[in-house]
Amino acid sequence: MSDPRAFIVVGLGFGDCGKGTVTDHLVREGGAALVVRFNGGGQAGHNVVLPDGRHHTFSQLGAGTFAGARTHLADTVVVHPSALLVEARVLAAKGVDDPLGRLTLSRRCRVTTPFHQSAGRLRELARGANAHGTCGVGVGETVRDSLDHPDDVLVTADLAFPTNPLLGKLERIRQRLLGAAPDLDHAERDLLEDSEVAARWLEQIGAFRERARLVDDAEVASGITSDVVFEGAQGILLDEHVGFHPHTTWSTCTSAWAERWLDDHSLAHAPVRVGVTRTTLTRHGAGPLPSADRALTNALAEPHNGAEGWQGAFRVGWLDLPLLRYAIAANGGLDALALTHLDRLGALDDWQVVRAYPEALEVQADLEAQGALTRRLSEAQPTLEPLAPEALAAFDDWLERETEVPVGLVSHGPTYADKRLRGAW
Repeated sequence: MSDPRAFIVVGLGFGDCGKGTVTDHLVREGGAALVVRFNGGGQAGHNVVLPDGRHHTFSQLGAGTFAGARTHLADTVVVHPSALLVEARVLAAKGVDDPLGRLTLSRRCRVTTPFHQSAGRLRELARGANAHGTCGVGVGETVRDSLDHPDDVLVTADLAFPTNPLLGKLERIRQRLLGAAPDLDHAERDLLEDSEVAARWLEQIGAFRERARLVDDAEVASGITSDVVFEGAQGILLDEHVGFHPHTTWSTCTSAWAERWLDDHSLAHAPVRVGVTRTTLTRHGAGPLPSADRALTNALAEPHNGAEGWQGAFRVGWLDLPLLRYAIAANGGLDALALTHLDRLGALDDWQVVRAYPEALEVQADLEAQGALTRRLSEAQPTLEPLAPEALAAFDDWLERETEVPVGLVSHGPTYADKRLRGAW
């Protein structure tokens, strides 16, 4: 029997690359009993479609849930309790037995309140045409508040306290977010000004407070004996340090936090860093996507990626080799690629890729430098190159040569039945 592995799944674009369906497949192939979420929070949207037609967009519960895996939210995850309860109810209706009972959470996870959500939305509304891009669930505002007020952070362990002490903490959070929020005439501002919201929210999340299984990460790590999948959120091009500022997330989207988790808890599992990419490059909402093509977006429309909510319109561009190589370098390398949406290659007669930009894209991990890089990328005219028929016919082999990273998984459709492992796997 081979030694157990720790698959670390990260996205190589701006999100929506297929991390959910790849996680589902890896759980099934390796028999992983656990999915560890290690970044992001309630803004994740990882689609899994089953051969029987069931579909779910996994947000906080791991995308291996349909396959039978449990979920652990590590201490770097931002928890949205009310959204988690909704997700659990939806999954129960789709045949998952007791979703909350399949979940553990670190006692130190930061918690998003209605006040964080409203303050983040107001901040984005005030930017107007200069919007940064947001999913509108308050993750960024929660992280910002925790950095500004480290001694008064609401964490999951606090939710086990009696109601009265909690109300005091929530009132302090409400007051400081209200004082810092843009003064707009909007329903989100009304919520921030309502001193009764905290009590109603605690009542709303009563089931979470009663049933949440809060543990130390070390306790979870000590029980991992089989393969484990670390499911990343968002994409490396949105990373807080190496993404294209300011159109980024307040989260580390590389494999760094998962690798640190393995080291901190001395797991002997062999780490396998898996970078997920489509055959195209996609983006929701604000921020540069130089190869975006309206005709391509229309031709490759998707049922699970619309323009609803706060995240903005879904755009599709050609696969961008410089940005793909940038993401791989920003992650410090990868052990394998997972290539999704191969079935879409036949949707058009001609297929193109971005070959180059006028200037090289170098990872600098400095916000000022990343901001300058974003401005250059927003104005850049990429060099497009049509793919030869032989490259289209063996796209996985072609991509392997271009990136010098082995393609370990290929996906020709939305379900696990449409995927196969290749190479050493």
